[in-house]
Formats: sequence, structure tokens, C-alpha cells
Amino acid sequence: MSGFVLHQGAAVLCLHGGQATPTAPNPRVSVGGQKITVQAPPYTVAGCALPPPPNGNGPCVSAAWTTAALRVKAGGQPVLIQGSQATCAPTGTGLNVVMTQTRVKAT
Repeated sequence: MSGFVLHQGAAVLCLHGGQATPTAPNPRVSVGGQKITVQAPPYTVAGCALPPPPNGNGPCVSAAWTTAALRVKAGGQPVLIQGSQATCAPTGTGLNVVMTQTRVKAT
């Protein structure tokens, strides 16, 4: 799997439209002047439209990345790329990378 590297300013949304943001971007590596993100730290989700119980099992609050680049690491952690997959809590749904920088790719 290869794709463009995610950075702090990438547009990442939960499947219900909530904005996902990194909790701890990598402090040492930047792309286009913005810090990149790595697999281990979770993302927080704000503005998810999924209703809470009993009408739904939401809203999405956080997301953990389950896949990342296989060959490129920063600070010993795999970097997140456009095709990386995540699972939101408590809903169990995913994240959608809508927009990221288009200069640096990783595999």
C-alpha cells in the first residue's frame, strides 16, 4: 500500500461527518510546513452526527489507526498515509481521508 503522507492539516472525517484531528503529530518531521502524523497516537473526533443511545451508538469520539505505511517510519512509528485505515470509538466505523498534501508519498 502506498499513498500521500498525512499531515496535521489533512482533512479527515468520520463516516458521519465529524472532523478528526491528530492528538500528537510527530514533532520532528514536517511536510509543506506542517507536522506529519504517525500510527500510534489516536485522533479525536468532533462534530459527529451519529446520535447517542438509544437512537444510535455514537457519536464518534476518537479513532485508532489500524494500518499505516509499511516501509516509512518517523520516530520509530509507521507514518499515516492516505490509504490508512482507522476504527472510531464507540461506533466501530472508520475514518475517511478527504484531503492531504500531494508532494510526499510513502509505502
